[in-house]
Amino acid sequence: MTEPRKKTPAFASEAEERAFWESDDSSEYVDWSQAQSVRLPSLKPTTKTISLRLPVSLLERIKVEANKRDVPYQSLIKAWLAEDIDRHNG
Repeated sequence: MTEPRKKTPAFASEAEERAFWESDDSSEYVDWSQAQSVRLPSLKPTTKTISLRLPVSLLERIKVEANKRDVPYQSLIKAWLAEDIDRHNG
């Protein structure tokens, strides 16, 4: 038999709920032994717009490479950044 869990409080906002779960132990509220795996194939990661100044010649070279691969140049830049980070952390 599992021990009784605390009742999850009502939250006035998403920010309040986020702050609660960041500071409280969820195991007091959720029986994780009963958790089931879930897939969210349409969920896209949160992105943030940044400004990045590049020399025009470099940007043009990136666009040429992206065109050769038939991908948007910004996607190619993101892929290259991710590959480099993985290579250095792997």
